[in-house]
Amino acid sequence: MPKISNKANLMPSSPIRKLVPFADAAKKKGTKIYHLNIGQPDIETPPSFLNAVKNSNIKVLEYSHSAGNESYRKKLCGYYKSYDILIDTSEIIITCGGSEAIQIAMNTCFNSGDEVIIPEPFYANYNGFSMTADVIIKPIRSYIDTGFALPPISEFEKLITPKTKGIMICNPGNPTGYLYSKDELNALRELVLKYDLFLLSDEVYREFCYDGKEYVSVMHLKGIESNVILLDSVSKRYSACGARIGAMISKNKEVMTAALKFAQARLSPPSYGQIGAEAAIDTPKTYFEEVKKEYISRRDFVIETINKIPGVFCPKPSGAFYCIAQLPIDNADKFCQWLLEEFNFNNETVMLAPATGFYSTPGAGINEVRIAYVLNKTDLKNAMLCLEEALKKYPGKTN
Repeated sequence: MPKISNKANLMPSSPIRKLVPFADAAKKKGTKIYHLNIGQPDIETPPSFLNAVKNSNIKVLEYSHSAGNESYRKKLCGYYKSYDILIDTSEIIITCGGSEAIQIAMNTCFNSGDEVIIPEPFYANYNGFSMTADVIIKPIRSYIDTGFALPPISEFEKLITPKTKGIMICNPGNPTGYLYSKDELNALRELVLKYDLFLLSDEVYREFCYDGKEYVSVMHLKGIESNVILLDSVSKRYSACGARIGAMISKNKEVMTAALKFAQARLSPPSYGQIGAEAAIDTPKTYFEEVKKEYISRRDFVIETINKIPGVFCPKPSGAFYCIAQLPIDNADKFCQWLLEEFNFNNETVMLAPATGFYSTPGAGINEVRIAYVLNKTDLKNAMLCLEEALKKYPGKTN
């Protein structure tokens, strides 16, 4: 029998989804599971998005433009202008979700064997995207005791080699919820200038910045316009994860010309997703105000509740809808599986994502989990109660 590729063997499993078989088995036994393992909000998608799709009168579902519908790209320019990001339609390529935007950016900017520095913990699928692009991730460790602040620039410089071609960040961050400050981003700007690197920035959570803290885009940084690649998605903004509409944005004409060839190779982004996303740009500010208020309430509840559990520490995030918690456990992977296989409280349990999958450094995050506070407060209350009871009973508890 022929063998599969080495790349296929090395492709990492999703730490967010690899426990699904255990969750399915628990559900078959009648156990209710609170899903805090995945960034799938229970927030309703704006009616404008859904109605545009429902009311479209398409007779033939044709290919869209490989760069995305021009009407959508024009309207997106207005959306970004509201964030003081000034671009034109030639500087946007619409993609099949933010995932494809990252994949196209990596394939466009990096050669096989090139290195990209990424602060860890980072979104686990960056590992998979880099694998398919044959790019080597050089992780730089951020720590829970600083709330996962950007590591010192001197630590970045220690990792730079002749093969270093770029830096990638997520801001606000998944899985940490950390929001980079203007000073931190300016420090990265100096590094990018010094070594002439690409700076890729995944900014899909820009709508969700809290406590009066300022969202600063890499597109705001002066003097590195040709180095910057902005990566975006409508999935979280409009709670439209299934739409699969993202964007790759850059003022570097050579980058965008090359990226379009990758976009042409996959033909076109989804038509209905673009129709919905274009209409959703008109979503009133009140929608986001209410959603933001709800996430802040959920965040505050989770952080306050979880930090009262003996042996638990969880810094307060300033963005997105995730946090990383340090638990008194021997192994996060074992604990998260145990929650599904062996534990229940009042016939309920909670599903978490082991933080080990968000690190590239072996052994890092061994006692940490990511919590996505994407459920309503009643469900979050029950989930935190399950977690508290589980930590009392887990055989691998460390204190």
